[in-house]
Amino acid sequence: MNDIIKVSNLTHDYGHGRGVFDVSFTVKKGETLGFLGPNGAGKSTTMRHLMGFSSPQSGNVSINGLDCRKSTGRIMEKVGYLPGEVALPDGLNGREFIKMMQGMHKTKNDERTAYLLKKFRLDTDVPVRKMSIGEKRKLAVVTAFMSDPDILLLDEPTSGLDPLMQEVFIDFIKEEKQRGKTILLSSHIFSEVEALCDRIAIIKDGRLVSTVDAQEVRHGLHNIMTVEFKDKDDLLQFCNSGLELSGRDDKHLRCSVKVYDEDINAFISAVKCLKIKGFSEHSVTLEEYFMHFYKKDRATGGVCYA
Repeated sequence: MNDIIKVSNLTHDYGHGRGVFDVSFTVKKGETLGFLGPNGAGKSTTMRHLMGFSSPQSGNVSINGLDCRKSTGRIMEKVGYLPGEVALPDGLNGREFIKMMQGMHKTKNDERTAYLLKKFRLDTDVPVRKMSIGEKRKLAVVTAFMSDPDILLLDEPTSGLDPLMQEVFIDFIKEEKQRGKTILLSSHIFSEVEALCDRIAIIKDGRLVSTVDAQEVRHGLHNIMTVEFKDKDDLLQFCNSGLELSGRDDKHLRCSVKVYDEDINAFISAVKCLKIKGFSEHSVTLEEYFMHFYKKDRATGGVCYA
């Protein structure tokens, strides 16, 4: 598959640790990449560079082979963009704002727009200044999708939506995925990312720290096996068996190791001749995996889920 969205060594340092630093990733045709991180991690900054609103200090960003800064106009015509913070002109009502956005995108699809308005239950006669945060978000959703673009940049898309509308939105994105749309979706909501994304990129302090396949997430990223031994010699032998350690507790004679599917025979071989009191198994979730990168102070000897 072709790389539709390409970010190569993107760096923009705003000072005081703010910005993005040497960020690289691609989104292939028909793929949904989840951009997972808390507020301030660099998700929106990356999105703004992809829309051509900011210029990289170094590195390159492109969509469909077009430089995002040099071809901003062409990209805005072809890409559906849902910003993280919705700022709408107060002097218009919903219908007038939609008309203005149709002019900017140089397209008008009344059937598609009507479908979206019905799905998201939006009254376009309401003035923007009187809309709630949720209504403004729904208006932004409609305008992002009304031209039926093949490429979508969705920045915290369900922010401000009530739980019912969040479910409607997730079901809608699943439909768009089936239609072959290419999507970059930033979020800090684990369930949303797991439900919609094919791959998940974790960003921390402006740097990508890990990219995982969503299928791995759904089946457990890996298992943590914690073994408790009867004596210290067996603990030491197990810890030196070559398996990947994730935690060790000498006081209680416990050791934890990461075990992937292909490692299960090695794990069995490592413990079968040792005297153990018992063991437990834990499948690592996306949230646990993510939190590993954000926990600053882990207790000594605790289990690390990376």
